[in-house]
Amino acid sequence: MQRVVDYLKECGTYYLATDEGGQPRVRPFGTIHLFEGKVYLQTGKKKAVSQQMLANPRIEISAMKADGSWIRVAATAVEDDRVEAQESMLEAYPDLRRMYTPGDGNTQVFYLKDAVATISSFTAAPVEIRF
Repeated sequence: MQRVVDYLKECGTYYLATDEGGQPRVRPFGTIHLFEGKVYLQTGKKKAVSQQMLANPRIEISAMKADGSWIRVAATAVEDDRVEAQESMLEAYPDLRRMYTPGDGNTQVFYLKDAVATISSFTAAPVEIRF
């Protein structure tokens, strides 16, 4: 699990894919955080991505490092509405405090459940990590 978080942080930007009525939606994200033994991401409740994950929590994440390796993570996104989880995320990403405040009714965090991450490259066998 820590390897996945470290990998995504090293990438800086990853791409989150959701479903909107059968149409894939992909957008760049940058928040990834380990809290209470779970991998979390953050968004705002006012955003379409929030509604998409609530309607269909099956997501995928993809990112590529400068070394040419890439990661794909398939998971179920589970909302955690606790202020403590929001606070932990905003402590890890203090720049977000310009837009979000724990308990403000907009700040939203999800953790990844039943996740399967695969790290691949053209030169090595894939590595699978389940969490």
